Amino acid sequence: MKKDKVAPLYDDTGPKSYKGMTLEAREAQLTALAYDLVEKRLREGTATSQETTHFLRMGSTKEKREARLDELEMELKEAKREALESAKRMEELYKDAIGAVMTYQSPVTRTPVTDRHE
Repeated sequence: MKKDKVAPLYDDTGPKSYKGMTLEAREAQLTALAYDLVEKRLREGTATSQETTHFLRMGSTKEKREARLDELEMELKEAKREALESAKRMEELYKDAIGAVMTYQSPVTRTPVTDRHE
């Protein structure tokens, strides 16, 4: 009894590519391969309903708006973080400036000023 050879899920007869050197590069490489595989399946009509639905959602206007909203939220968070850091730096500068002014004042002017209208 001769067994039939099972065809591989992905045709990798193209040029060999090297593994990514970093985790991010490897992830991007694997994602690209997965996209290529699903694209091939879509063209051949053999894609699963989940694969088809995933790409339909990705192309929808709602999905694009949500992705843009996510980007804007990240930018807003970054701006808030930078504003907090800037405020901290300004506070430090004010403290330094006040300290410098205090060192240049004469001992007479360092006494607290009271309300003279009493």
